[in-house]
Amino acid sequence: MRTNPFDDTWQFFLANQPDQLARGEARWLLLGLFLALLAGSLVIAVINWRDDPDQRTLPHLVTWLARVLVGSMWFQGSLWKLPLFTTDNGLFYWTQQMVQHSAFDWHRDLVAHAVIPAFLVIGPLVYLTELAFAASLILGFAVRLTGLIGVAFVINLWIGLYRHPGEWPWNYVFLALLMGAFSLHAAGRSLGLDALLRRRMLQWTRRTPWEQVLAGVS
Repeated sequence: MRTNPFDDTWQFFLANQPDQLARGEARWLLLGLFLALLAGSLVIAVINWRDDPDQRTLPHLVTWLARVLVGSMWFQGSLWKLPLFTTDNGLFYWTQQMVQHSAFDWHRDLVAHAVIPAFLVIGPLVYLTELAFAASLILGFAVRLTGLIGVAFVINLWIGLYRHPGEWPWNYVFLALLMGAFSLHAAGRSLGLDALLRRRMLQWTRRTPWEQVLAGVS
């Protein structure tokens, strides 16, 4: 049961949220993975801040924070899609809801006749996709590609749950726009791994061929 955002966040870091508790002892492994992603994001941000004066701006800082928060949302949202290779999870329930509440008949038929029969394969792929979204956004790696894939992913949810009485379709519109904005504005270049790799690549291309060879073997 939700209380307030501060207590909920604290309980998440204690692996004490319902979705975490349902994972049993595996919740500690999942929490460790999340903390490792956060630590990696912070280290990458500090390196960018230290090495590149152009990164030391409020827009870059706010973009980094927004990216990490949305990545955390994807990570938390992936938890109720476990365990894998079974229909005994939240993802199967909501996939069934798409059959009932999709906005279009063609989409309803696609879910009913293609997705559900292959759910034991598709379910793990969906989980891994959301986990990849989380890692990409938190670390700021390949964010342009992740954002584009995320838009398509969210549009599917928007269509599939459009007529569900417990859902507000605008939630999915806003999330799709946010993922699209991350892609369009290359949010990974704001204190992210994309910025670090891009800077290293630019330094690499400015070297002479002989310097590149020496750098490659050192």
